[in-house]
Amino acid sequence: MIILVINSGSSSIKYQLFNMEEEIVVAKGGIQRIGIANSFLEHETHEGKETRIDQDIPDHAAGIRLMMDVLLDEEYGVINDIDEIDAVGHRVLHGGEKFTESIIIDEEVVKTIEEYCDLGPLHNPHNLTGIRVCKKLMPDKPQVAVFDTSFHTTMPEKAYLYALPYEYYEKYKVKRYGFHGTSHRYVSRRCAQLMNRPYEELKIISCHLGNGASIAAVANGKCVDTSMGLTPLEGLVMGTRCGDIDPAIIKFIMEKEGLTIEEMDKIMNKKSGLLGISGISNDSRDVSEAAKNGNYRAKLALELFDYRIVKYIGAYMAAMGGVDAIVFTAGIGENQFETRANIIEQLGFLGIKLDPEANKVRGEEKEISTADSTVKVFVIPTNEELMIARDTLALI
Repeated sequence: MIILVINSGSSSIKYQLFNMEEEIVVAKGGIQRIGIANSFLEHETHEGKETRIDQDIPDHAAGIRLMMDVLLDEEYGVINDIDEIDAVGHRVLHGGEKFTESIIIDEEVVKTIEEYCDLGPLHNPHNLTGIRVCKKLMPDKPQVAVFDTSFHTTMPEKAYLYALPYEYYEKYKVKRYGFHGTSHRYVSRRCAQLMNRPYEELKIISCHLGNGASIAAVANGKCVDTSMGLTPLEGLVMGTRCGDIDPAIIKFIMEKEGLTIEEMDKIMNKKSGLLGISGISNDSRDVSEAAKNGNYRAKLALELFDYRIVKYIGAYMAAMGGVDAIVFTAGIGENQFETRANIIEQLGFLGIKLDPEANKVRGEEKEISTADSTVKVFVIPTNEELMIARDTLALI
């Protein structure tokens, strides 16, 4: 069974082609700068053959056609005919309240995803573009939508409702939706496998730490709370997002600076977080390097980042009445052992301990807690694409 997984963004398309009999990636790549000057495609096969194509890619349709050409290429391709692809799985950001799990795409599903574009305006329209182009190129192949939000639909009302007039939830569905759900689902399930214990009996805190960052509390196989909210802005300090702030700050700064709503939204989403505090970069590696060289604001930015994570872990331990395992994943979580050490050190009073040698790992699956730690701690590289491929296979 050959399954193509597509993640269609505003100016990019990421793809992986899976052979599901062995769950191996036979080819993967990315198309960047769609509709922008200097657009290109990068492609790699399972055997390690790599190629880059620099050419004008005016829209997503052209990008997906170019992807197909490369997959069929005599030298770099991995299939002989487009019909060898059995199905396509699509990452879709927002499924609202309706989509509690992945689903085979039909016209009704497309229509509903369109209705949720106001909740995911930066992602859903581009996710839909990828779906429509693939339907046109492969009209007879089943297409599956896998939603970032669906994993979090098990949250109870007390966790997902905001203390605003209830009518705003009734009229506009203003609530906590949460994101990174496919990642949290993958690593929490994988954690249970590594512990050799039933997923439904564990309490797991999953920390997806990258340029975008979120934490999920998973109790007895279900998400019971998560840090992101109506949008991905709420929660942790991130690369360029501010995370939790007093809502009154928005009006205060807008009046002082004479800003529009759009300008203030850009400040909170694009100019805050690690970038805003450090004044250096949204990339934690750059900020870490500056901190090591004595930059005060860079050091402060990292302290804020770690402190917010510690607060959320503590809160979710209380909400679940304990925790069996903490998992670190995504770019920062998988690769920056100093960050993991700083976070777990602040939880040491609970008897949670890291093995310093085991913790010196980057991008590898590993238990990094000591034998006598009260809570197991893992590094588990996320694999959202494999999760999408598995869901697609299960549905077809």
